[in-house]
Amino acid sequence: MLPLRAEDPERPWSEPGVYTVAPGIHRIPLPLPGDALKAVNVYAVDLDSTGGTMLVDSGQIGSGALEGLAAALAALGRGLSDVRRILVTHLHRDHFTLAVELRRLFGATVELGAGERDSLSAVRKMVHGLEAQLDVLVRCGARDLVAQLRTVDGTGGMPQEIWEEPDHWLLDGAVVPAGQRSLTAVTTPGHTRGHLVFHDPRGAVMFTGDHVLPHITPSIGFEAAPVAQPLRDFLDSLRRLRALPDARMLPAHGPVSPSVHARVDELLAHHDARLAATAAQVARGRDSAASVAAGLTWTRRERTLAELDPFNRMLAVLETKAHLDLLELQGVLTGEEVDGVRRYRTR
Repeated sequence: MLPLRAEDPERPWSEPGVYTVAPGIHRIPLPLPGDALKAVNVYAVDLDSTGGTMLVDSGQIGSGALEGLAAALAALGRGLSDVRRILVTHLHRDHFTLAVELRRLFGATVELGAGERDSLSAVRKMVHGLEAQLDVLVRCGARDLVAQLRTVDGTGGMPQEIWEEPDHWLLDGAVVPAGQRSLTAVTTPGHTRGHLVFHDPRGAVMFTGDHVLPHITPSIGFEAAPVAQPLRDFLDSLRRLRALPDARMLPAHGPVSPSVHARVDELLAHHDARLAATAAQVARGRDSAASVAAGLTWTRRERTLAELDPFNRMLAVLETKAHLDLLELQGVLTGEEVDGVRRYRTR
């Protein structure tokens, strides 16, 4: 059985345990072996006095998450069969796949944002797992990277049949009863096209999924059915949260933080700076997403593009493309396709 603890900012956020973050809400970090993120936070929300539980996000199959979740629920005096409802913030495998497994084993209800329909349909048809990204990378001028990625299992070991439809598609503004709380689903496209956060304005908490994270900015443009302007969507979604009442931030990766607004302000400032740095690279003569990405630095450690592994180089190039496309939309840059590659220049 895992220890039941109060949140402690001195303790590594990914350390296994059950952390009570608010009355009736418990944070359960579940493992992501081999992933730089280390863990995903699953939140168990008390439903009633009979022991019923709702989860916000679920974890990833084949990662030890099922066993970790069972041990965590045991610390709360519950079992996996007590999980009645699972709200999934978005379709990525570390959030969605264990929800499907729990439904198969115990009958839990799985709910997902309606904006993820196209991506779910696309991922169910994929073989390699990165088909959409490889096509985009060619237009980014990253053919060498495409050749490397073709040798990578882009499915992450997920069986194709795990991508089942949810029981319910949640719409923006849906209100979900959760014991003494009511959670409002808020659509926040950007990280994925159908990402949701769940807001309890009365209790002043918000489950922010991957949309607002305390230490990193989420990837932009990595999904099975890409959209034209993911960065525009992401920034608009941040501003939408900034206009809501502030709340304690319960993220999917990283520690609980006191203010959604404070982190949203930091993310908006970060992307303003990143847009300026991207435009500066074009002004210096770099003209494709791949070449601009090579001129920027990455992660908090300021690594070069060449220092990243192929998967993270892919994410970097896709994010650069998102910044370039937004700058073009804003009229800062112009772009045209030349020999199958999108080329940008300063107006």
